[in-house]
Amino acid sequence: MRILIDFNHPAHVHLFKNFIWEMQKKGHEFCLVARDKECTLRLLDAYGFKYTKRRGYKGFKKFLGMFQIDWMIYKLARKFKPDTMIGGVGNCYIAQVSWFLGIPSYIFDDTEHSTLQNWLTFPFATKIVTPFCYKLNLGKKQIRYEGYHELAYLHPKRYTPSKRIINKLNIRGKYFIVRIVEWQATHDVGDHGFTDATQLVEQLSKYGRVLITSEKQLPKELEKYRIKLHPEEIYDLMAYCTLLIGESATMASECAVLGVPAIFISQTYRGYTDEEEEKYGLVFNYKSQKEGIQKALELVKRKNLKKEWQSKRERLLKDKIDVTNWMINLLENEIFK
Repeated sequence: MRILIDFNHPAHVHLFKNFIWEMQKKGHEFCLVARDKECTLRLLDAYGFKYTKRRGYKGFKKFLGMFQIDWMIYKLARKFKPDTMIGGVGNCYIAQVSWFLGIPSYIFDDTEHSTLQNWLTFPFATKIVTPFCYKLNLGKKQIRYEGYHELAYLHPKRYTPSKRIINKLNIRGKYFIVRIVEWQATHDVGDHGFTDATQLVEQLSKYGRVLITSEKQLPKELEKYRIKLHPEEIYDLMAYCTLLIGESATMASECAVLGVPAIFISQTYRGYTDEEEEKYGLVFNYKSQKEGIQKALELVKRKNLKKEWQSKRERLLKDKIDVTNWMINLLENEIFK
């Protein structure tokens, strides 16, 4: 099978990396295209993937840029002649080009509120693949599975944490990760999280070491908390932290499947973080920073926190699947049926 994948976000590298490796072992061939966004290219390089780099666009330029990206992917597809084309959340380029060429496409989505992206993507996609907890009903095109994107790369069959990074950073005792995002994605329009990250850091610092991972420039008083890691190392840091509080739904869910308490601050919802809170008690979703800080301070004082969350994680893992293995079966059965 010949498969073309476009990476529009760093998270999609993690989502598809194990799928690519496993399929390559079976003799399947890939053409990879990647947007130069944040650490996407660094991740692909770290994992040894060969790819074609493309641009990304922000603001009003995104609409015009869409046609340029479509044209680029169209030319690559005509040359590579894929049997199928794959993209992550809101990848309108894969959906549109595959529709025009008459090639089956699979869009792996987990973000319900990406209204504009969905409007540009879903009508053209052959199949839209979502978790069961996804709250939109997309009709006959929708394929559901019992899992989350994060279980494609953090399922115990795919990932074992290492303490090498903790030792490298000389971390002792409790430590907390604060995640700050840039709010520049199309699905971030109108959304926000922290109103005053300085207040949060001051409160948490009373109980342990605070580490900030941020997509944007920080106030001077917070820069000393910023951590500098290779992007593929972040999960080893997350796996052993006391808790994470931040503006990233993906990182909150990653903590959930690792058995780490996570607090997600946002004005919008995600079906997966809602389920991780309501069904498993692993994540806490808040619109208010004040409520998030209160919950964080409550958790850090709780005894046996790690043991409690690992027990919750075990219950989640019993219910969920190895998403990478499921993806392999899906594509092989769908394309060759």
